[in-house]
Amino acid sequence: MIESDTIKLLRECDAGVRMGTDSISDVQPHVRSEKLKKLLDTCKDEHDKLNTEIRTLLSKFEDDGKAPNPIAKGMSWIKTNVKLGMDDTDATVADLMTDGCNMGVKSLNRYLNEYEAADEVSKDICKRLINLEEKLAIDIRGFL
Repeated sequence: MIESDTIKLLRECDAGVRMGTDSISDVQPHVRSEKLKKLLDTCKDEHDKLNTEIRTLLSKFEDDGKAPNPIAKGMSWIKTNVKLGMDDTDATVADLMTDGCNMGVKSLNRYLNEYEAADEVSKDICKRLINLEEKLAIDIRGFL
């Protein structure tokens, strides 16, 4: 059970970290503020570091991980492009990123509760990803 929950939690973290990285990449061309650019770059770098950890652990279980849900990814892309098409500002970027962070935090907490038998290393990675998402949402509030 521990191994099964560990793999499942790592898969969800893998999908979440990739969704976060992709979302940041989608909005970066629209950012004007150097401070917001730096915040997003730093967050993306931290996501990349976590992704490396996640992929290393998944490879030990001979698991390929999990890509983000294509429907969720598509809906995110559409929402991003429509909102930025109507109002291409840093405030819109911050709004989109805040929504994404909040959804990520909610989902990851749900998975952390669902896969409670996962090992402590995997739970720690999930908690660090949650904290990263929460921190970004707080850090970008000044741009809303």
